[in-house]
Amino acid sequence: MGMERIVLASTSPYRRALLQRLRLPFEVVAPRVDEATLPGEAPLATALRLARAKAEDVAARAGDALVIGSDQVADVAGVALSKPGTHDAALDQLERMQGRTIVFHTALALVDAARGATQVDSVPTAVRFRRLPRAELDAYLRAETPYDCAGAAKIEGLGIALVEAVESDDPTALIGLPLIRLVAMLERFGVRVLAR
Repeated sequence: MGMERIVLASTSPYRRALLQRLRLPFEVVAPRVDEATLPGEAPLATALRLARAKAEDVAARAGDALVIGSDQVADVAGVALSKPGTHDAALDQLERMQGRTIVFHTALALVDAARGATQVDSVPTAVRFRRLPRAELDAYLRAETPYDCAGAAKIEGLGIALVEAVESDDPTALIGLPLIRLVAMLERFGVRVLAR
C-alpha cells in the first residue's frame, strides 16, 4: 500500500504537536462542528459523538484521506466539563474538581474516506486533583490561560501542580490525542508508523 494521505480534523495546537511525534506527513483542516453537549448526554457519549462528527465533517471535504478526529470531555460525577472559554468559567471548573478524581474521556475517530470505514474509540484518564487555595488556582490560570482545555487542566504545563495522581493506559490521552490507540487504528487501515 502506498503512502496514505492523513488529515487531522482539529485546530488544536496540542493535537497537532502530538501527531507530529509520529513523524507522518499530515494536513490540518478545521472541522465545522457544534461542540455543545446535548441534553442528557453522558460525558463519554459527548466525546465519542464529537470526535466522530469532526472526522466525518472533514472527511466529507477532504477527498480520499485518513481523517483523524478527537475530542475530550472531563467527567465530574456524570457532569461534562468542556473548554471553559473564560477565566471565571475556568476558575469555577477548577474549584469543582478540587480533592476529587475526575475522568477525562479522550475520544478518537479515524475515518478512511476512500473505503467509507470508520473506527471510534476512547481512552479514559483518571486524574486526582489536589486542594489548593483560590489564589493559587487564579495564579495558575493567569500563567497558563488554559481556556481551550477541557476542565482548564493543562497537564503538560503548569497544570501538573494541580494534581496528585494520573492513571491512564496512554500518557498522551490527557493532552488530547491518544497516540497509542491511534497507532493501532492506523495499522488497521494499513499505515504502519515504523515501516516508513
